[in-house]
Amino acid sequence: MKQTGGIRIKRSRGTVIFDVCNTLLMIIICFLCIYPIWYVLVNSLNDAKDAMMGGIYWWPRQFSMKNYQTVFENSSVLQAFKITIGKTLLGTTVNVLFTALVAYPLSKNHLIGRKYYMAIGTVTMFFAGGIIPTFLLFKHMYLLNNFLVYIIPAAFNFFNLLIFINFFREIPVSLEESAKIDGADDFKIFYKIIIPLSKPVLATIALFAGVGQWNDYFGGLMYMTARPDLEPIQTYLYRMVAQVQSSQAANSISASNITAADTTSTSIKLAAMIITTVPICCVYPFLQKYFVKGMMVGAVKE
Repeated sequence: MKQTGGIRIKRSRGTVIFDVCNTLLMIIICFLCIYPIWYVLVNSLNDAKDAMMGGIYWWPRQFSMKNYQTVFENSSVLQAFKITIGKTLLGTTVNVLFTALVAYPLSKNHLIGRKYYMAIGTVTMFFAGGIIPTFLLFKHMYLLNNFLVYIIPAAFNFFNLLIFINFFREIPVSLEESAKIDGADDFKIFYKIIIPLSKPVLATIALFAGVGQWNDYFGGLMYMTARPDLEPIQTYLYRMVAQVQSSQAANSISASNITAADTTSTSIKLAAMIITTVPICCVYPFLQKYFVKGMMVGAVKE
C-alpha cells in the first residue's frame, strides 16, 4: 500500500518487484562506484609496511598518517600541487569568460557570418589536428615548457559554447533592448546584464573546465619535457606509477626524492590520489544546483 494525500493506493506486484530490483541495481552501481575510492582511502590511512601484506578491505588495520605527512613534506609534491591549483583556477576563469564572450554574439541570428563560424566550430568537435601537428604548433608559439600551455589552448571549447548559446537565447531580448535605450553598449550589456543572469551556466561550464584542468596529466607529460617544476600533480603521479611499474621494486620510492622509512611508493601514491580527489569532491556539492539547471538548458539542441 502507498499512501498519497490520505488515500491508500494499492500497488501491483509487478510495480513492487520493479521497485525492489531497481533499488538493488542502484545500490550495486553505487557500491561499484564508491568502493574503489574507499579502498584507496583505507589503504592510504594504514601503515605502509603492514598494507604490503594485503588483506585490508574495509578499515585500516594499523592506522597511520605517515603517508600524508610524507606527501606534504616533499617539496616536489607541493610544487606540483601549486601548479595544479594555479592552472585550474586561471584556466577555468579564462575558459569560462572567453567562451561566454564568444558565445554571446553567436547567439544572435543577425550576426554576419554566424552560420559560417558555427560550421567551422562543429568540424572541430569531430576532427582534430593530431598530436604531432599540435606539438609543432605549440613549439612555434613558444608554449613548450611554458605555463601558458595549460591556459591558452584550453581557453575555448566549442561544446561549452553551444551550452552558453542555448542559455543566452533564454534571456528575454527586452532586457537588452531596454538597456540599449538607456545608452548601454554591447559590452556593458554583456557584463552588467547577461553575466549576472548566467550563474547556472557559468557554474556548469566552470565545473566542466575545472575538472578537466585538475585531471589533466597529458599537457605536463607532452609539453613540459624540460621544466619538471611546471608539471601538475597528475603528471607527477603518472610518472610515479610508471616508475614503480618499471622498477618492479616493492619498497622503492619514486625518483622525486620521496624517502621515508615508514612509507612505500604505493602508499605515497594512494595518499596523493586521495589528496587530488578531495578538492573536486568538495567543490561539486556547492555547484550541483547550478549544474543541473545549466545542463537542462544546454540539453536543447542549438
